[in-house]
Amino acid sequence: DPQRLSGVLMEILLQQIVSGIATGAIYACMALAIVMIYQAIHHLNFAQGEMAMFSTFVAWQLLAWGTPYWLAFVLTVALSFAGGLVIERVVFKPIENAPVLSHVVVFIALFAIFNSLAGFIWNFEIKPFPTPFGSGALFGGLMSPHQAGMIAVTLVVLALLYVFFRFTRIGLAMRAAAANPESARLVGVRVGWMTALGWGMASAIGAVAGMMIAPVVFLEPNMMVSILLYGFAGAVLGGLTS
Repeated sequence: DPQRLSGVLMEILLQQIVSGIATGAIYACMALAIVMIYQAIHHLNFAQGEMAMFSTFVAWQLLAWGTPYWLAFVLTVALSFAGGLVIERVVFKPIENAPVLSHVVVFIALFAIFNSLAGFIWNFEIKPFPTPFGSGALFGGLMSPHQAGMIAVTLVVLALLYVFFRFTRIGLAMRAAAANPESARLVGVRVGWMTALGWGMASAIGAVAGMMIAPVVFLEPNMMVSILLYGFAGAVLGGLTS
C-alpha cells in the first residue's frame, strides 16, 4: 500500500528530526562551553570533552553511593565548576603569556590525564547511566522522555546564561573582559578572575552535557570524543567570538 508506506516513512523522518534536535541540544551545550573558554583565552580547549566525561563519572559514582539523581546532578555541576576554576588558576594562569603551542601541549596533556585517570579509577568497561525522565514515548512515539528532557535542560541552561550575561554585574564584567581586557582593567574589572569564572562555567556546562548524553551513548572514558567534534563544529557555525 503506497499510502501506508508513505505514512511510515514520514513517521520515521519525523522521529529522526526530533532525535537530531535532542542530540543537537547536547552539541549546543558543548559548543557553548568551547566558546566560553575561547573567549577567555582565545584558544580551543581540546580537553573539554574529557573534562565533561570525568564529571559524568563523578555523577555516576555519587549515584552508585545512593545519592538522589538531582542532588547528584547539582553536586556534580558544583564540583565541575570548582574544578574548572582550579585548572585555570593552577595550570593556565602561570602560562597565560606563553606561546600558543605551549597551550596546545597542555590541552593535549589534560585530555590524556582525564581519559587515563577515568579509566584507572572506574576502568574502561561500558556502564549504563540512568535518566531522570523515565521511559516510554511522547507525542505518539516521536520522542522519548529523555530526548524531551535533554531539550528542556538545554533551554533552561541557555535561558539562565542569557539572563546572567545580560542583567548581572558579574556577567557584564565577564563580557567586558572578553571584549576588551585592557579597558576592562581600567574600570576595575578583575580580568584574571573573570577568565577563571569562564573556565568554571564552561566546565559546569560540559558536565550538564555529559550527564544528559550519557544515557544515550552509555558511560565510558571515550564517550565524549565524537560529541566534542560536533561541539567544535557547532561553535564554529555559531561563531567562536559570539
